[in-house]
Amino acid sequence: MKRLNLALTLGLMLAGTASAADAFKADTGDTAWMLVSSALVMLMTPGLAFFYGGLVRSKNSLNTKMMSFIALAIVSVLWAVVGFSLAFSTDKDPNIISGILGGFKYAFMAGVDGNSAYPTAGTIPINVFMLFQLMFAIITPALISGAIIERMKFTTYMVFIAIWSLVVYAPLAHAVWSPDGFLFKMGALDFAGGTVVHISAGVSALVAAIILGPRRGFGRTAMAPHNVPFVLLGAALLWFGWFGFNAGSAVGANGLAGSTFAATHFATAAAMIVWALIELVRTGKVTAVGAATGAVVGLVAITPASGYVSIMSSMAIGAIAAVVSYSAIQIKNRLNLDDSLDVFACHGMGGITGALLTGVFAQKSVNSAITGGLIDGNPGQVVTQALAVLFAIVLAVVGTVVLMYALKAIMGLRPSNQNEELGLDLADHGEAAYHGGEYGSASGSSAIGSSVTVNMGKAVAGD
Repeated sequence: MKRLNLALTLGLMLAGTASAADAFKADTGDTAWMLVSSALVMLMTPGLAFFYGGLVRSKNSLNTKMMSFIALAIVSVLWAVVGFSLAFSTDKDPNIISGILGGFKYAFMAGVDGNSAYPTAGTIPINVFMLFQLMFAIITPALISGAIIERMKFTTYMVFIAIWSLVVYAPLAHAVWSPDGFLFKMGALDFAGGTVVHISAGVSALVAAIILGPRRGFGRTAMAPHNVPFVLLGAALLWFGWFGFNAGSAVGANGLAGSTFAATHFATAAAMIVWALIELVRTGKVTAVGAATGAVVGLVAITPASGYVSIMSSMAIGAIAAVVSYSAIQIKNRLNLDDSLDVFACHGMGGITGALLTGVFAQKSVNSAITGGLIDGNPGQVVTQALAVLFAIVLAVVGTVVLMYALKAIMGLRPSNQNEELGLDLADHGEAAYHGGEYGSASGSSAIGSSVTVNMGKAVAGD
C-alpha cells in the first residue's frame, strides 16, 4: 500500500510538472518570424547611422554615426534592467501610474523567459516579444540625434537618451501598447509606432534643437551632405529593416503580416515618387537626397496604419505625407530653425499625418480586430487618433524641455566653439572619418596624424 501511495504521489507530481510545462507552447513559425523581424529592426539603427552620417559634414560623420550606435548599448542595458518593465508591466503588478507607466514585474528580466507569453503576443515566448520591442526602443532616441548633430556634447547626449527612454518612451509605449494602457483601452490605433516612435522622436528633436540653438555658421557656412552614397545606403537599409518593423508587428507569420508588408512597400514607393515630382516641378531636378528622404517619409507615415489599411490606401497615405513633410521643411527653412536633418518635418509631421490618416483609412476588412475608420463609417476613430497624437506631443515636449534644461545646468549641452569648429569626430572621439578632406593631409605614426592630433589637443584644452 505504501508503494502504491508513493507511486500515485510521484505520478501526480510528474503530471503536474508536465501540465505546467505544457501550459504555454510557442508557435515555431511565429517565433521564427519574430526573431527575424527583431534582427531586421536592429539593422535599422546602423542604417540610420549611415543615413544621418552621410548628410553631415565629414568632420562630424563619425560622431553622427556614433549617436546611433551608442543607443544600441545604452538602451539595451536599461531595457533589461527596468525599461521593458516600465513599458509593458500590467496594472495588476501594480503600475507606477495606472494606464501610463508600468511597474517592476519584469525588472532585471524577472519572468522573461521562453516558458510564458505576453498577454498581447500569445503565440511567441515573452523573451522574443521583449527583444522585438527592444529594437523599437533603441532606434527611437537615435532618431532625435538628427536634429542636434554637429553641436551637442557626446557625453551629454548619452545621458539624454538614457533618461529620455525611461521618462518619455516607456510611458508612451505603455499608454499605447500595453493592454492596460489608457490609449490602448481608448481604442487608439498605432500598429507599429507612428505615435510611440516617430511623433515622440520628431517632437523631442524639434524641442532639443531649439534649446541647443543653431550650429556655428548656420545660414552663413555651407553645410552640404558630404557623402550622398551613404545617404542612399542608409535609406536602403531602413527600407529593408522596416519590413520587420511593420510586418513584425503582426506578431506572427500570417496573412496580416503579408498585408502589412505590402502596405509598407507601396506607401514608401508612392511617397518617393511624389517627393521627386515636387522637386522636379520646383527645381527642375530630382536629387538623390530628396528621393531618399521621400522614401523615409513614406515609411514613417505608413507605420501606424500599416496593419489596418489596403494597398491603395497605403499609397494615398504615402503621397499625402510626402506633400506635408516637404511643405514642413520649406516652413522650417523660412523660420530659420536648425533642425539639422529635418527630423521634425520627416518623423514628427510624417508620424502625425500617418496617425491621423489611420483614423480615416483603417478598415475592418484588413484587420478584423478593429472597428475601422472614417471610410468604414466610424468617424470617431479620427478623434481618438487626434487625442493620442496630442498626448504624445505633450509628453515629448514636457519631458524633453525638463531633461534638456536639467542637463544644461549639470553637464552643459554644447562643446566649446573651438571644438565645434574642429569637428566632433576629433573633439569627442579622437578619430577622423577620413584622412585628408576637411582636416588636410593626415600623416605620421598615429591613426589620425600628428598635425590633426596637435590641433585637437589645442581645441580640447580650450574647452
